[in-house]
Amino acid sequence: MPVKSLQKLAIPVGIVMIIVMLVVPLPAVVLDLLIALNITGALMVLMVAMFIHGPLEFAGFPAVILVMTLFRLALNISATRLVLLDGYAGKVIDTFGHFVVGGSLVVGLIVFVILLVIQFVVITNGAGRVAEVGARFTLDAMPGKQMAIDADLNSGLISEDEARRRRAEVHAEADFYGAMDGASKFVKGDAIAAIVITLVNLIGGFAIGVAQYGMPWDEAISTYSLLSIGDGLVSQIPALLLSVATGLIVTRSVSDADMGSDIVRQITARQMPLRVAGFGALALCLIPGLPKTPFIIVGGAMLIASTRIDESEPATAAAASEEAATEPPDSPERLAAEIRVDPLGLELSADLIDLVDARTGGDLLDRVKALRRKIAGELGIVIPPVRTRDNLELPPHTYAITLFGAEIARGEAPRGTVLAIGDFLAALPGTPTREPVFGLEAKWIPAELRHQAEIGGATVVDRASVVTTHLAEVVHRHASSLLGREDVRLLTDVVKRSHPVVIEELTPTQLSLGEVQRVLRSLLDEGVPIRDLVRIFEALSVRAATSKDLDGLVDAARAALDPALAAPYVVDGVLHVISLDPVLEQQMLEGLRPSDLGAQLLIDPDVAQQLMVSLAQHQAAAEEQNLRPVLVCAPQIRSALRRLVAPAVERLPVFAYTELGAAQQVRSLGVVSGAAPGPTGTSGPAGPASAIALAGS
Repeated sequence: MPVKSLQKLAIPVGIVMIIVMLVVPLPAVVLDLLIALNITGALMVLMVAMFIHGPLEFAGFPAVILVMTLFRLALNISATRLVLLDGYAGKVIDTFGHFVVGGSLVVGLIVFVILLVIQFVVITNGAGRVAEVGARFTLDAMPGKQMAIDADLNSGLISEDEARRRRAEVHAEADFYGAMDGASKFVKGDAIAAIVITLVNLIGGFAIGVAQYGMPWDEAISTYSLLSIGDGLVSQIPALLLSVATGLIVTRSVSDADMGSDIVRQITARQMPLRVAGFGALALCLIPGLPKTPFIIVGGAMLIASTRIDESEPATAAAASEEAATEPPDSPERLAAEIRVDPLGLELSADLIDLVDARTGGDLLDRVKALRRKIAGELGIVIPPVRTRDNLELPPHTYAITLFGAEIARGEAPRGTVLAIGDFLAALPGTPTREPVFGLEAKWIPAELRHQAEIGGATVVDRASVVTTHLAEVVHRHASSLLGREDVRLLTDVVKRSHPVVIEELTPTQLSLGEVQRVLRSLLDEGVPIRDLVRIFEALSVRAATSKDLDGLVDAARAALDPALAAPYVVDGVLHVISLDPVLEQQMLEGLRPSDLGAQLLIDPDVAQQLMVSLAQHQAAAEEQNLRPVLVCAPQIRSALRRLVAPAVERLPVFAYTELGAAQQVRSLGVVSGAAPGPTGTSGPAGPASAIALAGS
């Protein structure tokens, strides 16, 4: 039978055998063997408790207490049965009754009572109290530990795997101390049971010896008393060892060394305590009549030991061990870690620290964590942890959002205020501003006026929501930059688990990981989520068989995602579109030119300028009506037109006529022509003489 199978069956079979022992009489020889196993097992548990580095390394200790307590009680019952039936319970109990206590009933009773007092009054009570307090403190500290883990995760100090490991450790610690609180009651109950069993053996043995076997009362007392005391000692010695192990476990703090090494190192860490103790032992020799030799030996040993301690060692021991465990300061690994740039960061001025301080109700870190989950659900990418830290160089009540170490956005969140957004804010006191995402008219007003502003029709947003919304907008705008090569590898591995054939056909046979990354980045640049990676990869696999042109690959992926492309812009089944004048669209088709950076449009600069102005006006008018318009054009020029439009009109997506499948109804918001303003302010046709190539990369 394999070793793993034996490990699984060992404890269940042992518990069944213990239950059998409670009913079936055991021969004296078998009882001797089981008593030896009980004592040895208790000693082994005590040694394990001393050599572990932390309580969780022996997480099964509460169950061990229960099993060994049940085993010891079964041995008591088996021994009692033999004592009362035969007047003999094996050589081990007989030896403990006669040799260990010298055959004296009084000495045996005194030793037995002392063991009970030590176990029941001192060790068991103390261990039970420590376990109870440890369980209470551990449970009370759980929320704080969880928040600390979340804060480290959101700030980028630890990874997701490390956060999961630490959370599991916190839960395991709480479960362990909770179980130890209950397990300590088993040890206490075992001590009480030992007293009852011994009294039963004494009284029952005397009655059986005199009434049933006709023994003289003094002989019955001598025989059964020594056997009862021997049985009590045999059971109380392993019980005492287990109680000591319980006390060591619940009082053990987490350390990198075992208990013996810790205690010896900490006691001998300083010269002065050993010297004072040594001179104190020698001073006791001055007391008349007191033997001098023992105190001279002990005091001299302590003084000699104090001379062998290096006083500088304790002060530098922790630093030396820590330095030995880490890389040198100028090592390539340390330098590389120090110069590493965080992909996404959030810097707060000194007076905004309350946003992340859980003790004052700050929940910004929790919101950032929830934002990461939301972004993953919306865009299909896992953004890196947001490194949150303070920046004393920022002006008061200011926050800054950084991308790869460079500041790309900044906003304000004055303490004690909320942001009111609306058209009728003049009557409210506060600081006028603009909402950081859409640029709407807003005002920072005192927090106590929140209800009044809401009654007046304003939308009121708290400071943490403002920061989180701003951060979300930045992430959406720069999602493609945050999608690294390792992230693409992670996404492909996830797809490979459920659709291995798709990945095997696509990469690396048809497209490299870098080419897949370029396609996914282009989709994110156009505001297209990449959640449905299976359909995207299938479309790329088909397209790559004929061409690896980037625009063609992107268009193939978009076609595979239809009708999900237009779904976010459809309101009540209606898609609001801005279209191009047919003449202008024909000019763009004629001016389409391929290049290494993708298709480009050869178009007159005045026409391009007028096009951007008209598109911006149409978009602004639509947004005032809470509409999300899209620009539609011929499929052949979609990619090139999107490159032309994106830098000037950021939030305007560009769709081909064939990509409007999600809309039940298409409603036009206007047609953009290519008329450029003439010299006198009138409009005239575009002149072909000044045509240039306009296209963004």
